[in-house]
Amino acid sequence: MNMSSANVSERAQQPPALAISTVIFALRPDSERTRPTLWLPLVRRTRQPFRDLWALPGGPLSATESLQDAAARNLQETTGLQPSYLEQLYAFGGLDRSPSQRVVSIVYWALVKPDEAALARETENVRWFRADRLDKLAFDHNLIVDYGLWRLRNKVEYGSIAYDLLGDRFTLAQVREVYEAVLGRTLDPANFRRHLRATPDIEATDEYLQGVRHRPPRLYRYTGAAAQRNNGPLSQSG
Repeated sequence: MNMSSANVSERAQQPPALAISTVIFALRPDSERTRPTLWLPLVRRTRQPFRDLWALPGGPLSATESLQDAAARNLQETTGLQPSYLEQLYAFGGLDRSPSQRVVSIVYWALVKPDEAALARETENVRWFRADRLDKLAFDHNLIVDYGLWRLRNKVEYGSIAYDLLGDRFTLAQVREVYEAVLGRTLDPANFRRHLRATPDIEATDEYLQGVRHRPPRLYRYTGAAAQRNNGPLSQSG
């Protein structure tokens, strides 16, 4: 048996390793556009395999942590983020995800509000990237990001998930910016505003956005299930 065959045989006998990875989406300003776009933080790998390539925040799953706790801890350690929306996305366990031992990743996704994203820790090895302009990532992380974007686009069409990317107070135009960034297309402002005003979980406040040149727009707040969830424990839905 040659060395290559021996390595393949040895790998086949090893039990799969378990890991946690997280896709973190936030709406951030874009110097190339007048409106914000979707971004996510990535971590530069400092060892093999895939040394120097960027990857999703993650790491091995310890024997003493729940999946949710491991995802939250890893986010805090790598980016300093503690998002209120943290949900299990999918499990990725392809045979060839890693060139060494087989690795099964339990992937979570997080949505981060603008004030939270502004506090994220950035270093030489932790940076934000536009979600739709990623180069080759380590492992199968391009596939994972694409799946996360697909899931986000589907949920924003019929649910309240857009409000997890906004602050507690927002203008109707800011809500439209979330939808346009997620869906990747322009929406008619008048139709969108009319649709939002008919939504029962949108409540007008007595506050107005300050620091704008023209007439200050009114601020609204979301009062539905997502607002109640964000005041409590992290989401654990699948």
